Amino acid sequence: MSLGTAAIVVAGLLATTRVTKTKLSDTKIVFLGAGAAGLGVAELCVAQMMDEGLTKEQAFANIFMLNSKGLITKERAKGLTALHQQFAKDLPETPKLLDVIKMVKPNALMGISTVGGAFTPEIIREMANINPRPIIFALSNPTSKAECTAEDAYKHTDGAVLFASGSPFDDVELNGKLFKPGQGNNSYIFPGVALGAILFKAKHIPPKAFLLAARRVAATVSEKLLNDYSRLYPGLQDIHELSVYIALDIGNHLYENNLATLHPEPENKEMFIRQQIYNYEYEPSINDVYDWPEKDAHLGYPVPELPRMLDD
Repeated sequence: MSLGTAAIVVAGLLATTRVTKTKLSDTKIVFLGAGAAGLGVAELCVAQMMDEGLTKEQAFANIFMLNSKGLITKERAKGLTALHQQFAKDLPETPKLLDVIKMVKPNALMGISTVGGAFTPEIIREMANINPRPIIFALSNPTSKAECTAEDAYKHTDGAVLFASGSPFDDVELNGKLFKPGQGNNSYIFPGVALGAILFKAKHIPPKAFLLAARRVAATVSEKLLNDYSRLYPGLQDIHELSVYIALDIGNHLYENNLATLHPEPENKEMFIRQQIYNYEYEPSINDVYDWPEKDAHLGYPVPELPRMLDD
């Protein structure tokens, strides 16, 4: 499981907290899909919740995971991995997602199952019944395996949903409002993480680097995108500038934790980063050339040709 993928999902979740005015540690999350991808996202959610003040046990208690057989319970987790067992709940066997949602009443629903259409209209409506702004991420790709479409998510919540996907979806117009669904792509994460690690010569890339990147992505989403279009990720055109600040955050973390080997430490890290970034926009190397006019533009008099010097 790519930490970059986990980071971009957590970034989307952190962006939703700017709308709901809560913290991730206040959020109950149901995961449909308990494979490597689902576990990776869930682990990074736990790390963020612990940074917000929860104990490890409290953070794990906020996350409910379903695999192909339903909710992972303590009774059923005995044959699963140690990590699965940490997410296991002391609850009745519940094979159906809708029943889990009705029992748990989650704030967020994550789809990492590769089961196309798993988030049925009834499930989407139930999330809207529980929450004024339900959070639904259909993260599986390609599009044919997405748990629901953006159109279904907005339609069945009357536009209240905070939606993100793993596959690209077109804009959706509903009741006169335009929604721009964001795609959780790790292209927001890796350029900045790599930039920081390379420039400051990291001993290794700590997992915290990806959490810092997630926070920076979430903070970069403009109020206009959040409030006007319910979009949870910045525009792709912002990745260049975003990467500078991710690298800056990571650089600060590396030096604070004795993980950077570039010495002396740059006094102005942001300036140092910008000086190292390759600029693909070239200034022209040949001067502009203009034709010598034959006549004056206003009066029509002939314009004499001036002799050219060798150094012109």
